[in-house]
Amino acid sequence: MNFTEISYEVVDRVATVTLDRPDRLNAFTTTMMHELASAYVAADLDDDVRVVVVTGRDRAFCAGADLSAGANVFGPNAKAVERASIGTIGGAPRDGGGVAALTSAACRKPVIAAINGPAIGVGVTMTLPMDIRLASESAKFGFVFARRGLVPEAASSWFLPRIVGISQAIEWVATGRIFGAEEALAGRLISKILPPEDLLPHAYSLAREIADNTSAVSVGVAKQMLWSMLGEDSPWAGHRADSRAMRHLGASADGREGVESFLEKRAPDFPDTITANYPDMERWPTRPNDMG
Repeated sequence: MNFTEISYEVVDRVATVTLDRPDRLNAFTTTMMHELASAYVAADLDDDVRVVVVTGRDRAFCAGADLSAGANVFGPNAKAVERASIGTIGGAPRDGGGVAALTSAACRKPVIAAINGPAIGVGVTMTLPMDIRLASESAKFGFVFARRGLVPEAASSWFLPRIVGISQAIEWVATGRIFGAEEALAGRLISKILPPEDLLPHAYSLAREIADNTSAVSVGVAKQMLWSMLGEDSPWAGHRADSRAMRHLGASADGREGVESFLEKRAPDFPDTITANYPDMERWPTRPNDMG
């Protein structure tokens, strides 16, 4: 893949996606959106990838949308050719942050955000569907949209209240203020703060724990189940999904290997793959026509 605004590298079953416009603090563009979506699809379909780590080049994670086009950058006629490649949803052009975010959400591999610096606007909303968010001590966050006459995008109206609670979500969105890693941790936006030099090593250590010890299919199914249950209003929906998944995975080669390796007191060697053995169950959609 010939990327220009991100880098994509797979080493020892871990894919690293790096936002790669350091001269612009990795500001988000339509090109970056397309490249991120392509990277998530590539990781999802590559059985040699077990975990995805997303970070930013140099001192920023992502400083938000690239506003260099001027005051009409978000107007209906802005970048018409580029927007035409995205399509519409509900009669409106899809927002670019949502394209990247929902492709991340649909990826069946765990996605770890290693937030190494400022994550502002779409720089923070794009991380919400990522499964684990770690931050450097130098990280800054801001849902600054109201200070620009806009609203949060990237499907964050769905993700943010589910992650941090409705009161905290409204406080951050209504004030639009910039806040540090300690406040982000207290508000449950991130799960851990690390010294800058320890951020990526910790992310890779966590990725290795997943890749070396677990079934790819089990993790993929569990990820989709956990996220999808956030929209259900009864535990019976979870019980139904759990029962179907247990019936399938319990009879799978991975299920047998998990039990046999435990009884034989050895490390498991799971043979099943996402591409060949993922069960026929409902998945989150990735295409606008699927989303209404």
